[in-house]
Amino acid sequence: MIGRIVGILIEKQPPELMIDVNGVGYEITAPMTTFYRLPVLNENVALYTHLTIRDDAHLLYGFHDKTERTLFRTLIKVNGVGPKMALAILSGIESDEFVRCVESNDIATLVRVPGVGKKTAERLIIEVRDKLKRLDIVPALAQASGSDEEGFSGIDPANERNVRSDAESALIALGYKPAEASKAINALDIASLSSEQVIRMALKGMVKSK
Repeated sequence: MIGRIVGILIEKQPPELMIDVNGVGYEITAPMTTFYRLPVLNENVALYTHLTIRDDAHLLYGFHDKTERTLFRTLIKVNGVGPKMALAILSGIESDEFVRCVESNDIATLVRVPGVGKKTAERLIIEVRDKLKRLDIVPALAQASGSDEEGFSGIDPANERNVRSDAESALIALGYKPAEASKAINALDIASLSSEQVIRMALKGMVKSK
């Protein structure tokens, strides 16, 4: 099992990134909460990882900290929730907000995440609640949730067209329909924003507006 990767960030196209470790490039998929904290290209980065082995591929997922990885691993154990949906949940809802949804039986917010229907949301609440308590994950998330806007410094500049294209591609990869992604981005003033900032604002807007 590959549990941690330390190397140089050489590519990032949400939700995909590549880290060079002594000449070997590791392709990693990560939630947007991790992307918000990435350094600029060609700088050192360390991520906690989870390896999924399938018949046709070995897939590596990366996370900023152990708490985020633990939540991901908890989510994919829920019946009907695979890695793609888990990434969409972690990207669309802040970790502390997800915990709040679980504790307060907030199905309405969970079903706004692409791929999460009412039955899946109900299973998430029932199956995840006890696991979060056993893992003592709630206090850790509460401490980690204070940096809502940090992580935007040092993001690579890009022109508006590239920012829009990158943001749309990321939202579609997370499970949103092309029309939904385009509509969410069109509702924003994206001038002078990075693609990560646009994605974050669009995700928040979609979760609140549906």
